[in-house]
Amino acid sequence: MPEVQNRQFLDFEKPIKDLLDEIESATDRQKKTDIDLSAQIEQLEKKVTETRNTITHNLTDWQRVQLSRHPDRPYTHKYIELMTENYVELYGDRNIKDDKAIVGGFASLDGHTVMIIGQQKGSNTKKRQLRNFGMANPEGYRKALRLMKLAEKFNKPVITLIDTPGAYPGLEAEERGQGEAIARNIYEMMRLSVPVICVVIGEGASGGALGIGVGDRVYMMENTWYTVISPENCSTILWRSWDYKMKAAEQLKLTATKMKEFGLIDGIIPEPDGGAQWDYARAAQSLKQQLIAGLAEIKDIDPQKRINARIAKFSKMGFWEEV
Repeated sequence: MPEVQNRQFLDFEKPIKDLLDEIESATDRQKKTDIDLSAQIEQLEKKVTETRNTITHNLTDWQRVQLSRHPDRPYTHKYIELMTENYVELYGDRNIKDDKAIVGGFASLDGHTVMIIGQQKGSNTKKRQLRNFGMANPEGYRKALRLMKLAEKFNKPVITLIDTPGAYPGLEAEERGQGEAIARNIYEMMRLSVPVICVVIGEGASGGALGIGVGDRVYMMENTWYTVISPENCSTILWRSWDYKMKAAEQLKLTATKMKEFGLIDGIIPEPDGGAQWDYARAAQSLKQQLIAGLAEIKDIDPQKRINARIAKFSKMGFWEEV
């Protein structure tokens, strides 16, 4: 987790930042003057906890979107590091190249081998450019599918961690078959004979998320979003301006709570107060426990029954009327 002085804060987190600045100032004063300020510092630390709790329980939909994009938030590689052992990353789609926006490989989770695949953003500008800000090209989705098929070959469960603002929309991506690659993944994931668990750990936008988002169990972490379009782009289409992004976020019903109410996900994974960026270890432990519990529920089901249930699960999503 970033040190206090290196942490970044969103606008609505300013009360927390102010308190942390007071703690830092009091700590420095205590060191320089030898005056015991431990009681004052302890009181301020309690207030930080209370403030984080208050902010967490009063977030708007747009603030949750902002939190899902928090620059200090843990990404796929961090969760893999904290949850698993013996991770062996695998590369390339055996066709075009290795897409750095999607990572994956075999790892040991609670003593069992799994294939874990996810979208990876960067922690600084250079790494974000390397990872294309978590926006995969067609070769990224084809790499993901190759790894899923490899897991199926060795009868190992598949876990996907979703965190993308969308599939890369560039001309070259479309030329190489972006839509086909995502559609192929959806089709093939429906038919995988091994258990599949998908988790939205940050942003879950559009086909970019669906390309690795079909599973027996689909979960969302508490401060994430999952919908067909980002609030900004939705605002641009409907109102010809980004100024209505907060209204769009509310109308899209994109939060984990709403997704659970609609039956589009199977559960919500709690985060530390204030968001996963405040305690990587606790966030990873919550995710790990849910993955272990989810795998325990589905691992012994007959593969064909599991496939049929997966198809039925996604086929009944949505609301419609037949006239």
